[in-house]
Amino acid sequence: MSNDAAAHTVADTAVGVPGQEPPAHGLGASLAPADRRAKTEGTFPYASDLWAEGLLWAAILRSPHAHARIVSIDTGAAAAMPGVRAVVTGADVPGDPAFGRGVVDRPVFASELVRHHGEPIAAVAADHPDTARLAAAAIAVEYELLEPVTDPEKAFAAEPLHPDGNLIRHIPLHYGDPEATGEVVVEGLYRIGRQDPAPIGAEAGLAVPRPDGGVEIYTASTDPHTDRDLAAACFGLERDRVKVVVTGVPGATGDREDPGFQIALGLLALRTGCPVKLTATREESFLGHAHRHPTLLRYRHHADADGRLVKVEAQILLDAGAYADASSESLAAAVAFACGPYVVPHAFIEGWAVRTNNPPSGHVRGEGAMQVCAAFEGQMDKIAAKLGVDPAEIRLRNALATGDLLPTGQTVTCPAPVAELIRAVRDFPLPPLPKDDPDATDWLLPGGPEGAGEPGAVRRGVGYGIGMVHMLGAEGTDEVSTATVKVQDGVATVLCAAVETGQGFTTLARQIVQETLGIDEVHVASVDTDQPPAGPATHGRHTWVSGGAVERAAKMVRTQLLQPLAHKFGMSTELLQIADGKITSYDGVLSTTVTEAMDGKELWATAQCRPHPTEPLDEAGQGDAFVGLAFCAVRAVVDVDVEMGSVRVVEMAVAQDVGRVLNPAQLAARIEAGVAQGIGAALTENLRTARGLVRRPDLTGYALPTALDVPDIKIVKLVEERDVVAPFGAKAASAAPVVASPAAVASAVRAATGRPVNRLPIRPQAAVAQ
Repeated sequence: MSNDAAAHTVADTAVGVPGQEPPAHGLGASLAPADRRAKTEGTFPYASDLWAEGLLWAAILRSPHAHARIVSIDTGAAAAMPGVRAVVTGADVPGDPAFGRGVVDRPVFASELVRHHGEPIAAVAADHPDTARLAAAAIAVEYELLEPVTDPEKAFAAEPLHPDGNLIRHIPLHYGDPEATGEVVVEGLYRIGRQDPAPIGAEAGLAVPRPDGGVEIYTASTDPHTDRDLAAACFGLERDRVKVVVTGVPGATGDREDPGFQIALGLLALRTGCPVKLTATREESFLGHAHRHPTLLRYRHHADADGRLVKVEAQILLDAGAYADASSESLAAAVAFACGPYVVPHAFIEGWAVRTNNPPSGHVRGEGAMQVCAAFEGQMDKIAAKLGVDPAEIRLRNALATGDLLPTGQTVTCPAPVAELIRAVRDFPLPPLPKDDPDATDWLLPGGPEGAGEPGAVRRGVGYGIGMVHMLGAEGTDEVSTATVKVQDGVATVLCAAVETGQGFTTLARQIVQETLGIDEVHVASVDTDQPPAGPATHGRHTWVSGGAVERAAKMVRTQLLQPLAHKFGMSTELLQIADGKITSYDGVLSTTVTEAMDGKELWATAQCRPHPTEPLDEAGQGDAFVGLAFCAVRAVVDVDVEMGSVRVVEMAVAQDVGRVLNPAQLAARIEAGVAQGIGAALTENLRTARGLVRRPDLTGYALPTALDVPDIKIVKLVEERDVVAPFGAKAASAAPVVASPAAVASAVRAATGRPVNRLPIRPQAAVAQ
């Protein structure tokens, strides 16, 4: 199962208000996605299906080494092959030779040094895809092999891998009294592996030259305006001469497309004057796009005799791979949330992000927060075991609440029902043991239908993961989105550059307009960079910022619609309401349809949404760095064959702080998809490397969880305590269960085996009882 897919989608009535039928449309309805039919029938416009007259095909030559000096590049043989129309290297980049989100440090093509396995060296355009691949293979590159730096701990003393050095960012967080101690002290060393976003569908793109000397790039971008700006700088063109058109995005759990290949496509299109297309192989995707940061974490927790936390000390080291990408932002989240959703009066955290010769790291759902959650929840289990206290109870005694302070000094002003979430999963009935279940069969044992385990070796464990994530950008990021709503002839159209990545924004936009204007037929326009920017599709941004912009624009149109009627009848617009396509007054004097009130006119409005500003963490890790927070509690039940080390997840019970349920079915799907991705991180997903070289970069070597690996997912409680500063009061839904689920699975395996389980994914040898 891909990380984009949801498992066991529950019925619409599984979430929402018990005993109350959800509305047929508008907010709170389980409105189905508009693209559901296209996706199921195979007519969805994926980038890999695009075509243009005179199309050429591209291929990219990638480095077979993790670290090497490039002595020479000879493209003569490739350029002379019949059918080859262009070959480009780093010397052919007319503008900026490097790009990067946040830090411009990644070359379009490596020309002097190779810094990671799979780094692009050159690109070819030819009249047939096989010709392009053969020509790329014919480029002769002479390398001087260098010793790769693959251990992030050794990166501090190693020779600089980049002109900017190996250290990307260091955050020292100091909060409280460094001399404070507790009666109970537990320590732990934790390692988190390299999870790949593993997007459904091939990463692909098409670049088409324009008559004005510019270029249009068609691709499944999740942040089109940033991609356009990066590409324009590398092409040496003004931004208005580069256009990014977003094709159908199959799904995304982070940065879906590697912007480097989009730039290569554009260069080839500009060089040849022809449309150029590239469809990446799965191997190229594994080598090129960003992964979750592998992380090393050292922890020491101090608690009093009752298990209440006194002090947390931690060291967090993120492996950024060869380039910076989103590592600074990920490190900020890791350091800020290093103590978890718990009250900690004293905290001293040191965090570093360093460059290595490993594959690149970047945005993956829950970045930074997932890694530290696995570690601090392991520490909470250790405190519980040392004191002989129930693991859920130890968490309850320390639960964060609204009004408490984070270790960054920021006050938690949003709803923080952490204790309520913990109680909900703790008190939910446990699934029956196999011996008590008359329907249980051998295939339910760990290892599957053909497993070699014995029932007598199976032990059941119950564990908890309590996670938190931030919403929107952090540390002073200027969050803003713009939307336009147009209405004519009873049909509404929404224009907003928020990309639908599977998070449900286009469905939400339709629901907002239905709710505000009473118009049932709402269309959401496709996205391109001719529209004002809406920002990246991360951290629940589009529900909050883009949804807020759509709501404001719709309300402005509503005012335009109602003002003439209110003036005619001598009343305020507040005394008029719109429902089911009808406009009525409070006293019943006025009753007309929206279509009649429009009288053939076109109404439209454009609005922006910009949340309150944040600030960077200072030199002591202090500051109001986050706009809002969301929380999730997961209880995992696992069966472990303690002789074989195989693990079967039996059930995941989830309680989540969602603010407000906007679409019950969609929310359930997002939570379940997040749990599925978390199970993959806990048990199977790890992009393995040897001396920086990716081992088996395919979907046989990289094990995604399948439908048999994903258990019953019980959404036992959704806390609808609205965040007053968020549009609609809703919170981000999918990242929090990704963060909490791996920690819960690890906690349950600890309970079953008595082993420390300090590495994710969990290796079989770690699940064998001593």
